[in-house]
Amino acid sequence: AVSVPGVLAGHGLALLSLTVHCSWPWAEGLTQGGLDAGGADLWASADSSLLQNFWCWPASQLPRDRLSALVRSMAELQVLLGAWQLSCLANLAARHGLQEDFALHPPDLLLFYNLSQVRDADCRAFTGRAAQGRLELLANLPDQRAALRRAALACLVGAPGWPRPRLRAPDLLLLGALVCDMDPSRVVTADPRVLENLRRCPGLTAAQEAALNALLAGGRTQLGPPGSWTLEGLQALGPLATYISPRLWVQVQEGTGLDFFRSMVAAYREGRLGRQDTGRFVTSFLESQASTSSSRPKSCVRGNITAATLRDDLFLVRYDCAQLRLCLGSRVLATSLDPLLQQPLPTECQRVVKAKLAQLYPRGLPEDQLRLITSLVYLYSRAEIGQWNITSRDTLVALLASGVALDNQTEAVLQKFLDHNGTVTGGLLVAIGGSRLCWMSPQQIQTIRPSEFRLAGALDVSSCPQSRKDVLYAKAREAFSGTRTVASYYRFMRPYLGETLDPAPPLTAAPPGGAPVEELRHLAQANVSMDIDTFTNLNPQVLQSLSVGNVTTLLGPNAGDLWKARSHPAVSSWLRGLDSSALGSLGLDPEPASPAPTTGVTPDTSPPASRPVHTLGLPGKDPEAPTSGSSHGPLGCLPLAMALPSGLLWLLRHSITCGKHGAASGGCRGSGRGAAL
Repeated sequence: AVSVPGVLAGHGLALLSLTVHCSWPWAEGLTQGGLDAGGADLWASADSSLLQNFWCWPASQLPRDRLSALVRSMAELQVLLGAWQLSCLANLAARHGLQEDFALHPPDLLLFYNLSQVRDADCRAFTGRAAQGRLELLANLPDQRAALRRAALACLVGAPGWPRPRLRAPDLLLLGALVCDMDPSRVVTADPRVLENLRRCPGLTAAQEAALNALLAGGRTQLGPPGSWTLEGLQALGPLATYISPRLWVQVQEGTGLDFFRSMVAAYREGRLGRQDTGRFVTSFLESQASTSSSRPKSCVRGNITAATLRDDLFLVRYDCAQLRLCLGSRVLATSLDPLLQQPLPTECQRVVKAKLAQLYPRGLPEDQLRLITSLVYLYSRAEIGQWNITSRDTLVALLASGVALDNQTEAVLQKFLDHNGTVTGGLLVAIGGSRLCWMSPQQIQTIRPSEFRLAGALDVSSCPQSRKDVLYAKAREAFSGTRTVASYYRFMRPYLGETLDPAPPLTAAPPGGAPVEELRHLAQANVSMDIDTFTNLNPQVLQSLSVGNVTTLLGPNAGDLWKARSHPAVSSWLRGLDSSALGSLGLDPEPASPAPTTGVTPDTSPPASRPVHTLGLPGKDPEAPTSGSSHGPLGCLPLAMALPSGLLWLLRHSITCGKHGAASGGCRGSGRGAAL
């Protein structure tokens, strides 16, 4: 057993120590390229943390019964997979004829199944279960999402009394999260149990928010009219309560409103409620409180703020931003900054705190205080950050891992760390998250050693702007080009192959981002079987240079998913360049459909109709190419994937001694020392 320290990027920056045992049977199936066929066999009885690292190629080696057991296990353990994992798994399941067992499969997986193969008798059961999935997973498959909505409506067409002006409870049970795609006006007139459907929406649009408040104001829900709301009823609303308007909060009994405010602040301070949801709720609730007061005092009327005051969950109700400015003294600010910033301060209050800190520390914040201001960092300019001294990795992680720092602040904060002889290690990249790569300057990215990039594994860089894509692709290729097989190389390079559409033009005239056409052709020849989610994120300009043969070979058994993504801008643009013969060979209509809307759409109640040159130094062609790409799965001997970020598993792997299997294979050597950041 080896103890491996790592940074726990939470409040207080506690040091996490893990004991990793390599003698577990899982280790027998783990290799540098991921789980081999024998390792995939072990997946059927793995825990949810390990299954989250699912990769299609090993699973494609499983016989039908073992694959079925794996899919059922994912449903039982409620494993959350990404779209790129689910799309290829759906194709594997279809290939083995498992789709008919949909009732035992994860709802997220049903979103990617071929809907034309659903039997009429299974219409309600299938679409009802699929609609319980995360529809946002279909962001790159607009046609599939529209088809699912049409399938659900087709089930309703046969119901007695359809079409009807009001969605009834059975209709809502069938539609599930698809209600998020409906015209908001249908929400107001729907059965009050529509609240359960709305809770499945990842976020409400302004129109949906207005519809929700109209429904609540009408008093037809279980809560009754606002004047009769209870604490328990409000808590049952879950995230929907954060959308309640100030106009309704004014009507709620004062005691009930204050009790609920107290519970929401407590949830935020305990990490059970996100910053965005909390901020929306606090802003709305405090606005309702402000509307009941006649004037704003110009002196401290609540009494001086003390350390005990700051621990009160009703602090923001008693001290608005004006009173915070008048009642907060320098001594309490210096000694109690942490509990103050654990309060969900509105932006105006945060600016008050920032101004007071500037008065208290005119030469810049001391480093011990920097670790506490994670919620304020977005307010600081580059010039102000230039006054800071950042010598500790813990300080850097505290400032960047919270997700609050903006693009220019990320670069400035990191530069202060580098100026003090700091280095960007693999552990540091994992701790601050792959999205921070998006905002590092090209020069800073170039300072990362390839070995450290490899240690970090395949980071999530999906939010990166176009101006960083070339640099990241080049750095990733430098780091992973020595990988033993094309399968392993593709597995790590997958996140870096595509581009993200940048609304603003790049600062420099850089060539298009992502993988060049030569590399995609090489990957196609290696039979990597790219998943459709990764394919839709490839550079559209590069796609135009790929032939039908290139694309079908690149996608392999996933080529049929082009139909589900035919309205995606990148795919649609490529299809427009094909003649009718080429389109026919793909099984597509001569004219691709126009993009399908995904939110705020009035459902169609009619029945659906019948049915640049880069030098390539890639590894040699892999005889066992994967069925799909992956970010990074379990590597080395990491049988207890636990609840760690997958990238951190990379770090653990390089400091573990694996016993006889690892020693024999040479894949798990280590000195027994912890991998430091």
